[in-house]
Amino acid sequence: MLLREIAHSRTGDKGNLVTISLIAYRPEDFELLVSEITAERVAQHFSEIIEGRVTRYELPHLSALNFVLPRPAKLAVTRSLALDAHGKCLASALLAVEIEVTPRAAAS
Repeated sequence: MLLREIAHSRTGDKGNLVTISLIAYRPEDFELLVSEITAERVAQHFSEIIEGRVTRYELPHLSALNFVLPRPAKLAVTRSLALDAHGKCLASALLAVEIEVTPRAAAS
């Protein structure tokens, strides 16, 4: 299943940092996000455009995860001529991740 089927996203970027929040539509799907969407998986997914360690923050009361992604200075929002690599596009890219759903999770 695609991640966008159980979650939506909000983003922000300032300079060379991008934040991507991943919010479960239903609170009962939050644990699936926690187990499937790790900082390492996000780093791998965006490996071509990040530089450094991705940090994940868990916000269980909001059924959300927040990721902070560092980018090279040459890709910083205020310095880049690229239109496609900014935060809003990265949220769509993350929501296209394929996740494994166990029969129990699918029945929820």
